[in-house]
Amino acid sequence: MSTSSRAGGVLAATCISTLVVNANTSAVSILLPAISEDTGTSVETLQWAVTGYSLVGAAVIITSGALGDVFGRKRIFQLGLLLFVGSCVLIALASSGGMVIAGRLIQGAAGSTILACGLSLLTVANTGQAQVRAVSLWGAAAAVGAAAGPLLGGFLVGTTGWQGLFWVDAIVAAACMVLTYFTVAESRDPGRSRSIDYAGAGLIALTLAPFILAVSKGSDWGWTSLATIGMLLVSIAAGYGFVLTERRSAVPLLDLQLLRNRVLVGSTVAILIGAGTINALMYVLSLYFQDANGLGFTALEAGVATLPATVGLVVAAPLVPRWAARLGGRQVVGLGFLISAAGFAVIGFAHASWTYGAFVLPLIAIAVGMGMSNGPASAAATASVPANQVGEASGVSNMARYVGAAVATAVAATVYGQVTADRISGGHADSDALASGLAATSWVMAVISAAGVLMAVVMGRRARAARGTLSDAAAAAASGFHTLPTTAATAGDGTPEPHGGR
Repeated sequence: MSTSSRAGGVLAATCISTLVVNANTSAVSILLPAISEDTGTSVETLQWAVTGYSLVGAAVIITSGALGDVFGRKRIFQLGLLLFVGSCVLIALASSGGMVIAGRLIQGAAGSTILACGLSLLTVANTGQAQVRAVSLWGAAAAVGAAAGPLLGGFLVGTTGWQGLFWVDAIVAAACMVLTYFTVAESRDPGRSRSIDYAGAGLIALTLAPFILAVSKGSDWGWTSLATIGMLLVSIAAGYGFVLTERRSAVPLLDLQLLRNRVLVGSTVAILIGAGTINALMYVLSLYFQDANGLGFTALEAGVATLPATVGLVVAAPLVPRWAARLGGRQVVGLGFLISAAGFAVIGFAHASWTYGAFVLPLIAIAVGMGMSNGPASAAATASVPANQVGEASGVSNMARYVGAAVATAVAATVYGQVTADRISGGHADSDALASGLAATSWVMAVISAAGVLMAVVMGRRARAARGTLSDAAAAAASGFHTLPTTAATAGDGTPEPHGGR
């Protein structure tokens, strides 16, 4: 097989698998009401199908890349695809909410593995401008998948049932396994230590899981109850254990020295906030749009209703790197968070009398603001470290996305459910109570987004901006889902720029 045809096979396998993973991820919130009705499991419990996915993804995404470097990127990529197929089949055959959640936990590990190892395979299979084009296409596939997921999920709910999405994804992922087997060459990093920081990955999950459980159940248990405080103490202890483990590990999951890098810390927290708030909003709106006491949409109509957010990202993405190059990366990040906060604040005035038209402009504003904050923040994350640490910086920011999505969605679900329940118990109409829950959730996200403006300050003036090339536009489009290196991380001759931004 020729080198060009082999590179083409790698491009096809990685782009298709990335598209499927992101489509699956973005579609699940749309499916939750249908899954709830079919399995008899409350939507509040099924929240773990979303937060659990992100929680496991946060723990696995860096580890899976390390496993690929040591044991073979093709082998681990194939394992990720196999897990993805298995999890899809498990969910499609599920007769209970517990089986759905279990499948989604497995899917979190599978999805992050596919993304991490797929991108590694792609960069190894190409060099020079071919590599830039391939990675740009991969980023575009990630963005297209995320945009298409709610539409595909909504369509399949009305035709095949919610299970249809997972059967389709299983078939496509299985086809990718076959394509990978015949077209992708094995590769690994022979110079890398064979030590894998499994303890670090486990401690990340052990830090996040009790915290999210406390946030989710605190209102039921009581915020000062033994169960809630116990979960928070376990989370704190696990976090402390993670720090100790990373200090002693030969090849740590997170190089704690990176936390001294002001630009990296600021951009990573900005990424966490941006990814968290948009995921939380999509979760809550998916429920509100489909609730009979909300807008009463079908699943397909709810999927279509998310299009303004997609349009906002698509329109903003090609422009954001150029804005950052002209105005400065941190200025665009700060402005992006302000625009997002304003969009959330508008939804914070939601009333039961609102029709869908009232949501359109705020959704566009939130999406545009997210694109403005995430794009330059992702560029700064990989540009703020020496060339040999770009991969680590990218891994840290990608883990932050999963953490943000898990925590913010749990917070949103708790606020939405608690405020709605309190209003109903207070004698308000169900429609008014539901609108109050949505409004309260949006105000929380507005405050979090406004706090993101501080991250632009933390990033400082040394936050380097991309030049605004086509590959930068693709990286900006994908920045809500994965960090890709941009021209901000390269010198004028195209080689990585050795500066630390510390």
